[in-house]
Amino acid sequence: MSHVATLVSAPATEAVTAAVVAAARSALPGLEAEVVLAPGIAVDLAFMPEAGDDTRALTERVRAAIGAAPVDVVVQPIAHRAKGLLIADMDSTMIGQECIDELAAEVGLKDLIAGITERAMRGEIAFEPALRERVGLLKGLAIDVVDKVIDERIRLTPGARELVMTMRANGAYTALVSGGFTVFTSQIARTLGFHENRANILLEEGGRLAGLVAEPILGQDAKRASLIELAETQKVPMAATLAVGDGANDLAMIREAGLGVAYHAKPKVAAEAAARIDHGDLTALLYIQGYERDDFAEV
Repeated sequence: MSHVATLVSAPATEAVTAAVVAAARSALPGLEAEVVLAPGIAVDLAFMPEAGDDTRALTERVRAAIGAAPVDVVVQPIAHRAKGLLIADMDSTMIGQECIDELAAEVGLKDLIAGITERAMRGEIAFEPALRERVGLLKGLAIDVVDKVIDERIRLTPGARELVMTMRANGAYTALVSGGFTVFTSQIARTLGFHENRANILLEEGGRLAGLVAEPILGQDAKRASLIELAETQKVPMAATLAVGDGANDLAMIREAGLGVAYHAKPKVAAEAAARIDHGDLTALLYIQGYERDDFAEV
């Protein structure tokens, strides 16, 4: 066997039923093994593809076979399946919000700024000028409001800490790389257990936002560069890297990584990523690496 198809549902739904597994099995050639990673939640189907089989085509074949079941399907080679490097986006990936939108709520501009954020994340407008525009609208906001926003508005994505700590426990290096801001990533990375974090720097004047962000802006190209740099410094083969994000500024690192995952992502990102998670939480990224539920770190 050289490939594996992993079926994953949200933990609360336990949608990986016997019928779903049977339907998936019928769509795969050369099936050799079935392993339950978590009853009702995640199952591995190891198989040998036929000559000329394409992983994307096989993925779509399995998705078609299981129909409307709320189950994610990831097909990949077994080699390098367990990853040694995790690069993760923050906003709408490791946390459920967009931090700049929540800052905007403090000055009554959330709808305006969130609209710009959405267009940038969908790839409809360029990320860098959109970030400068949004930061400019926040000029004069007291910087200490960040702690209030984190306490009152920011929520960790389910499974985020399990993902980071389980990978760390198994020797992986973890980095939070965001097009957001260091005032947020430094705290979120510490809470989730990341080894390091990289993001943009908001400039201040007298304890208030200056309406400017330090240049150069950390965007799509810088995320990809971080992936390549960390793979080299940590001596991790690119095939053994995992990148996850939801927006257009994550696409370059998602394309470059050994496994790029679109997590509850914008349509453009979901369409281009090698793997996508539409139903599960972030523990799905552990199941698709072959971890069983009993392997998860206690958090």
